[in-house]
Amino acid sequence: MSVEICTVGGFSEVGRNMTAIKIDDEVVLLDMGIFLPAIVSFEAEEGHRNLPTQKLIDIGAIPDDHVIESWKPLVKGILLGHAHLDHIAAVPYLAGKYKVPLYATPFSLEILKAILHDDEMKLPNRFVPVQPNTSFTLTPNITVEFIGITHSTLQCSMIALHTPYGVILYACDFKFDNTPVLGDKPNYKRLQELGEKGVHTLIVECLYAHKEMKTPSEKVAKEMLQDVLYGVENKGKAVFVTTFGSHLPRIKTVIESGKKLKRKVVILGRSMGKYIKAAEDLGLVHFSRDVEIATYKSHMKKILNDVEKNRGKYIVLCTGSQGEPGSILDKILSEELPFNFGEEDHVVFSCKTIPAAINIANREALEARLKKRKVRIFTEIHVSGHAGREDLRDFINMTKPKHIIPAHGDASMKEALGSLAEEMNYKIGTNVFLMSDGQKVAF
Repeated sequence: MSVEICTVGGFSEVGRNMTAIKIDDEVVLLDMGIFLPAIVSFEAEEGHRNLPTQKLIDIGAIPDDHVIESWKPLVKGILLGHAHLDHIAAVPYLAGKYKVPLYATPFSLEILKAILHDDEMKLPNRFVPVQPNTSFTLTPNITVEFIGITHSTLQCSMIALHTPYGVILYACDFKFDNTPVLGDKPNYKRLQELGEKGVHTLIVECLYAHKEMKTPSEKVAKEMLQDVLYGVENKGKAVFVTTFGSHLPRIKTVIESGKKLKRKVVILGRSMGKYIKAAEDLGLVHFSRDVEIATYKSHMKKILNDVEKNRGKYIVLCTGSQGEPGSILDKILSEELPFNFGEEDHVVFSCKTIPAAINIANREALEARLKKRKVRIFTEIHVSGHAGREDLRDFINMTKPKHIIPAHGDASMKEALGSLAEEMNYKIGTNVFLMSDGQKVAF
């Protein structure tokens, strides 16, 4: 009798997250995400969507779950930690083959339903909402607990599996934000209690394990963004802000800033509209009371024509933070949407460029097109949603795991977390396991 963990995806790259945990003769699946750069690169070359599941596996866009084919009859449930696409967007392609319930916070389930609706797909799985900081019995031997944590969207959770062998804690993605702009502080009390009880294995993100810092609060990003919006002369100039469509705390800051500047905030783009609608349907935000949201081309054209005539009266919040083809900024610059950027109009990138070659190239190309219009560009108005090295040190001290598996990162990131663990008297190969996609480790 044993615990066995298969690192299906997200252990050789940033994204495509999926982990399978076998406890005796029962299996739990954690996350099913996409590797977006693979999809963007493929579409740039081939120019079409709606690929079959095997093709998505072949191009590296979704996890290759064939490595757990023999575990398929043993799977009892699929658990999703939060609503980002690199954690849930492979669900439409993979979950159906397991025919077990799918458990996630209400917000994550709303986003998943929206994805399925947009792609005209259906799943046989039953959707079971789980509120943060609650638990449920999955099987007589496995109790599942969702522990509320801060990240960069809503209702994010660490997932604790309570088993006969101890707690297995899955922590992808998180930061320790003590002054969140939206939502609750991390549930430190519960994490400390788990540490006192004893954590068998910690599966933890390592994205910024090499950065010797504590990741700043979202409150810092709010101040950075307001410093640009309030502190730089923009009278009579168009102001465009772009960020990740899922980043509802950042969207909240833009809306509050518009009120103070007496500029009407308009939100353009389907992805932003999708996340806002999901949050509003659950009563988590009420943005549409204060802003106009456009997701259809005709509506966007009307708004942009108004902005063109009254550029000093609006803030436009839109997609395009990664320079992605088909985003609102791209369509404006390609003249698919009617707006002409003028000299010293403002474009604020309240984000970082996700470090993949295709994203970097797309952003550079977009910025070059903006510079030709003599637009003022403000970049890196952002703080991360991921834990830095010193957050990870505090987390390991808090939870006191017997074993550590770095997740959600490439080889250098995993090695950085391994070196931190060795500073803390762990040993790589003994109780720290630097695993790649498709590998298994048994305890």
